Amino acid sequence: MVAMADGLETVVSPKVASQISTLGIVTVGELLRYAPRRYVRQGQLSNQEMPVEDDWLTIVGRVTGASMIPMKKRSGKFLKVTVTDDDYTYVANFFNARFIQHRIKPGARVLMAGKVKIFRGQIQLSHPEWAVLPDGEAGVDGVVGSAMLAQMLGAEAESLDESGNTAAEALVDRSIIPIYPATKDIQTWTIGAAIARTLAAVERSGAQADALTDQQQRSRGLISTAEALHKVHLPETEDDIEAARARLKFDEALAIQTVLAQRRIAGRTENGPPCPHVAGGLEDRLRERLPFTLTDGQQTVVAEIAEDLARDTPMSRLLQGEVGSGKTLISLLAMLRVVDNGHQCAILAPTEVLAAQHYRTMTSMLGNLAEAGELTAAEGATKIALLTGSMKTAGKRQTLLDVVTGEAGIVVGTHALLEENVAFFDLGMVVVDEQHRFGVEQRDTLRGRGKDRLMPHFLVMTATPIPRTVAMTVFGDLDTSVLTELPKGRQPIKTSVVPMRNSAWVDRAWTRAAEEIAQGRQVYVVCSRIGDDPDGKKKPKGRNEESEPQSTSVLDQYTELLGGPLSGHRIEMLHGRLPAEEKNAIMDAFGRGEIDVVVSTTVIEVGVDVPNATMMVVVDAERFGVSQLHQLRGRVGRGRHPGLCLLMTSAKDISQSMQRLRAVEASTDGFELARVDLEQRREGDVLGSLQSGGVSSLHFLSLLADGDVIADARELADDVVGADLPLADHRPLADLVDAVLVPNKVKYLDKS
Repeated sequence: MVAMADGLETVVSPKVASQISTLGIVTVGELLRYAPRRYVRQGQLSNQEMPVEDDWLTIVGRVTGASMIPMKKRSGKFLKVTVTDDDYTYVANFFNARFIQHRIKPGARVLMAGKVKIFRGQIQLSHPEWAVLPDGEAGVDGVVGSAMLAQMLGAEAESLDESGNTAAEALVDRSIIPIYPATKDIQTWTIGAAIARTLAAVERSGAQADALTDQQQRSRGLISTAEALHKVHLPETEDDIEAARARLKFDEALAIQTVLAQRRIAGRTENGPPCPHVAGGLEDRLRERLPFTLTDGQQTVVAEIAEDLARDTPMSRLLQGEVGSGKTLISLLAMLRVVDNGHQCAILAPTEVLAAQHYRTMTSMLGNLAEAGELTAAEGATKIALLTGSMKTAGKRQTLLDVVTGEAGIVVGTHALLEENVAFFDLGMVVVDEQHRFGVEQRDTLRGRGKDRLMPHFLVMTATPIPRTVAMTVFGDLDTSVLTELPKGRQPIKTSVVPMRNSAWVDRAWTRAAEEIAQGRQVYVVCSRIGDDPDGKKKPKGRNEESEPQSTSVLDQYTELLGGPLSGHRIEMLHGRLPAEEKNAIMDAFGRGEIDVVVSTTVIEVGVDVPNATMMVVVDAERFGVSQLHQLRGRVGRGRHPGLCLLMTSAKDISQSMQRLRAVEASTDGFELARVDLEQRREGDVLGSLQSGGVSSLHFLSLLADGDVIADARELADDVVGADLPLADHRPLADLVDAVLVPNKVKYLDKS
């Protein structure tokens, strides 16, 4: 009997199993849930979405032109073939093409596979694998192709499907042909043959129990999982494909929501430190000192968190909000409530720059309320400690002592907080800022350091907006609070794209920066890399035949500005390889207005607050993601003056990169931009992007489009898990979770 958890070697040859493993697929269940990218109908051409450069693309189409073209830079000719699939026209270039030119002729129906290049808006494949397919219309009976393709389409034992057909026969005999996402290491026809063999072996083993009852299937209009797996790979009609995808989509949603429901329900059995409001405590005293009134949105979130903290079960809450919406203040009020109840708090930041910024912001807000142990301290004051990896031994020793004795009520730190020698006196709350920067095990470390087996309250903060359906999936075990309202007085930020190929526009950008400085304001210039290899050798800037243009580095840009458009102004560099003391000194000086321009990497992406900084120039902006650009520009416009963000780019006018930049230029709505970002990345490894440790993409479920499916699956999972937490009486559902997520993914979801 073949089970979904079995290794591929049980059904295919070791050679094919090894090839398929390059896709991250090692079990029978994973292979059967590997979705076709699209389908080609016999007698029709493919319906291919616009490919992305460097994708490995498989096309089935008809040759519309084939001609030998003289090469410009050397003697000889190459064969230029145009192929259409009714949606796009592709150009395939072949070198040393004497054999090929007599076989690929206009009118032939061909299959081609290769790496995509986009040249002047034209999709090109350079010397792809190819095959001329049997086609009565063109009078072709057999298969002929490139050496690699002919071998793959030939009669090797490992390429045979369960019926004994070769991959070629299986390919051309079906009315609807599945085309699978492939790579140069393994082609779609090899994947298809392996799936056909595996599917037959599983079906021969007998019916497998379904995670849904017959009634649950009927009420949702779903077919069984076994039927769906067959139809998605071997469809006879369009309806087969639609029905299969609907069921497999629900399976993915149900598997994820089941694990998250287990976490939610298991969390209710844990004990946390109850922290009710303490009248006249530090929380109240900070509120009295604030020179402004909390917005309605802030007050709502504070109340939600306060309600959680008052319970004797640990809070698990996600706080997401726009850049500058006041998340730091809200987290500080929550931590002070925990401190008022006699416990400690830890706030974990991804970089030393951000940790130091949090430390400065909080000590400034609290004043003498954070000066415990000093003569100037207010009555009942606490102490804020900063712990980073680069601290000198004496300072670190004192901080560790303040933490273990309970002298420090709030501890701000980087990864250094996770070290084994960091012991808390009574940790009652953990705040993780920009949680996507931390791995699962890292975040989990602090949660296990509560006193007397109490689990600390847990607050995750992010300024990267997360669409509702994504949050429901990735953070389905957390309660969610959202801040969309910016505090009064926040200034608008204008964003403009500046094409770098237009030197006049680039010159104007730097002139504009000089004008801003002349008015007493400050400027950020952000680059995508530092500019030196770790060994200190400078990377060459420019283009060669095998690489893209090198991006402008911090070192390059700093040197250029010093001697050019901003010469005479106070300019400093800031990047991750600088010593911590130097980084902090630069940021402090910038905050005091002693530096006009900081040329930086993305170390200033989050948390940095300099109200007098009004302009940002992002160089090579196409190298940054949509959400990252939104985060970066949030560093300006934080004071009395409007902000300006210039996105300098060498991206082509018609490209996905330029589409991203135009989206950022057109909107300041972080949630809308998050949706654009997710759509452009095709949702990708949504779980993997959150440090899952190898979670593969969802093949059927769209976290953007399938909100109803996710909500339905969540409700069903809650019902089942609420009555049967370990799924002891729901073995098929447990098997489904294992098949969809596999053990390492479940481990991620269980700890994230």
